This record gives sequence, C-alpha cells and structure tokens, in this order.
Amino acid sequence: MNTILRKSVLGVAGLAFAGGVFAGPAAAHAAPSVEPVPVAVAVQADKPAVDKGKLVPHGVQGAQSRIDLSDEQVGNVKAIIAATKKAGMDERAAVVSIATALQESKLENLGHLGDRNDHDSQGLFQQRPSSGWGTVEQITDPEYSTTAFLKGLKQVDGWQDMPLTEAAQTVQVSAYPDHYAQWEQMAADLVAEHWNS
Repeated sequence: MNTILRKSVLGVAGLAFAGGVFAGPAAAHAAPSVEPVPVAVAVQADKPAVDKGKLVPHGVQGAQSRIDLSDEQVGNVKAIIAATKKAGMDERAAVVSIATALQESKLENLGHLGDRNDHDSQGLFQQRPSSGWGTVEQITDPEYSTTAFLKGLKQVDGWQDMPLTEAAQTVQVSAYPDHYAQWEQMAADLVAEHWNS
C-alpha cells in the first residue's frame, strides 16, 4: 500500500512540476496586465469632392470619346490642373483646357512632327509660334502652354456660360471647331479625379 500511495504522491508531484515548467516560462514572459491608455490617433480628413455639376454645367454634346492614358499623359493632366489653379481659375476652366488638349494632342506634349505637322503647331494645345503663342520652348512647356490657353480663355466674354466646344474654339480657332465636344466627359472625369490630388 505504501508503494501505491508513494507512486500516487510522486505522480501528482510530477504533474505539478511539469505543469510549472511548461506554464512558468510562458507566464514569466507574458506582458503584465496594464490598464489601456487612450491613444490620440491622427485621422486624415477626406479631401472635399469636386462639385461635378460645375464640371459639365450644360451637359455633354454628342457622342463622347475616351482613351487610355499613359503616366506621361496623366502627368500632363496634373500640370494643366496646377496651371489652372495658379491662374486662379476654377475646375470648369480645367475641363475646357483638358478637353482642348485631348483634341489637339491626346495630352501628349508634341514637338515638331515634320510632314505630319499642322504648320508649326506644337505642344499640348498645338499652339503656333508664328501665331504669337510663344517660342517652341515655351509652348512645349505644359505650364506655359496652359497659362497661354487660359489667358486666351479669360478674354472670351461669358466663356463660363458657353458650351465647351464654343469656348475652346474661340481661343483655338480650329478648322474643326465641333471636335472639342467629344472630350468633355473624359476631361470632367479627369478633373474630378485629380483636382484635389
């Protein structure tokens, strides 16, 4: 009987020892219980959304076109928006500018195209040095060319109340005045996406 009692006591002691060995180190490394402390978290407020009613106040005219843009073209969109803001003009001016550049160059800052060139037209807006828009270096600079376009737009009385194609044509004097209209929705979408970025 002593042997059975002795084995039982040793068995219980062994279990207690084993439990202590396995539980002990884990408990020793556990983080002490601490009351939670409130932490201040900075939350970035969402940027205000662009009023889409201002972007296309008259509705689009005719069938709309759309193209995929490269990183370079998106960079030109951002340059047009930055120049528009710098000129103190609103989102609608950016829509007119981007739609114009989409028609004229597909938002590519074009240099001289040789035989394919329309006279001496260059840059995002296909402006011509011979028509007084500036030097080649100037009109192939996105900020300069946008500022030059916007300066012309500001001189158009009531441009804000005109259909986009009429406002753009008054500045650009294109042989195809109705072609600007097809880019209005894409230009508005780009302004909505990048105006506050």
